[in-house]
Amino acid sequence: MMPVIAYYTPFKPLGFHRPSGDLTIATGLRDHLLDAEFRILYPSRLRARWIYWKPWLWAVILRDRQRGLHLKPRPDIWLTYHTYYKAPDVLGPWISRKLNIPYVIFQGIYSTKPRKSWKTLAGFMLNRKALLQARHVFTNRREDMTNLQRLIPDERLTYIAPGIVPDQFTFDASARKYLRDCWNVVEPDPVILSAAMFRSGVKSDGLSWLIETCITLHQQGKRFHLVIAGDGRQKQRLQSLSERLPADRIHFIGKIPRLEMYRIYSASDIFAFPGIRETLGMVYLEAQSCGLPVVAFENGGIPEVVQNGATGLLTPPFEYQAYVDALRRLMEAPLLRRNMGATGQNYVRTAHNIQHNYQRVQTVLQHLVL
Repeated sequence: MMPVIAYYTPFKPLGFHRPSGDLTIATGLRDHLLDAEFRILYPSRLRARWIYWKPWLWAVILRDRQRGLHLKPRPDIWLTYHTYYKAPDVLGPWISRKLNIPYVIFQGIYSTKPRKSWKTLAGFMLNRKALLQARHVFTNRREDMTNLQRLIPDERLTYIAPGIVPDQFTFDASARKYLRDCWNVVEPDPVILSAAMFRSGVKSDGLSWLIETCITLHQQGKRFHLVIAGDGRQKQRLQSLSERLPADRIHFIGKIPRLEMYRIYSASDIFAFPGIRETLGMVYLEAQSCGLPVVAFENGGIPEVVQNGATGLLTPPFEYQAYVDALRRLMEAPLLRRNMGATGQNYVRTAHNIQHNYQRVQTVLQHLVL
């Protein structure tokens, strides 16, 4: 019989109203375990972001700790997805110790910088305590793996390459024809696609950067369509910025359900989003899975999911001309786009297929309860 897992996500509860890569990974891990016939319990929906500065939620901690002791059926393992100093796990370590069951973390993050500020010291200490108690910690970023090795022995650490279910993101020729007709695309003009939430900070800043580079390319006489998927508070600002592009060449298509995005990828030729300090960027894997080359910054976790020169072009962060040149290169080279796209499809299916990669998680979890 497969183990019963108490699954908790302190950073964002499953089904959180704002989509993100973190939520996609958390849901994908849950779905894989369910497909493998693990039984999943959901002990709490407490969002622990800055919990140590929210005393009005401390009563919820006490309540959910007590509830966790009486879960039915009794869990064999406590599995927490994503704990770090801003959202430390304040439930799993305590409940798993009381129940005498293994405590496991997926995407644990460790950094010593937060201990230097009184504002984040409590979060650092709580997160460090959770990491030290864990019987096993999985991480999907090489940088995080290196940091965790400063605290945790190698035998309790496993790197799992980030991934998607490739079959959910495949090329759709009929969607390509239909959408390109809707956008009035005239061949051979390429379609540049971007997708992000229009929220303040690095997401909207990245979209602004892309729009500015496209304005430069338009001023140089390049013909293309720019399609942007997403929505949020920065929409009006982004639309105002894009008014310097021809109205029939810029398309804001709104928020698209993730499992419908394969149609938008299929109708496009290039996926471009700088990804300022992007931790991973699941959209890059989705785009490549549908056959799109990527143009992004060579920072954060992007080099872990895009092969520079093979499945896309990564440029030094904030080097404007380099980004313009990378976009232009792909716009002017349809054969290069197709070759990179084909390489990207194979790359995702061989290196970033969570149906394969999460087998290691499954094996470790089963071993912990033997």
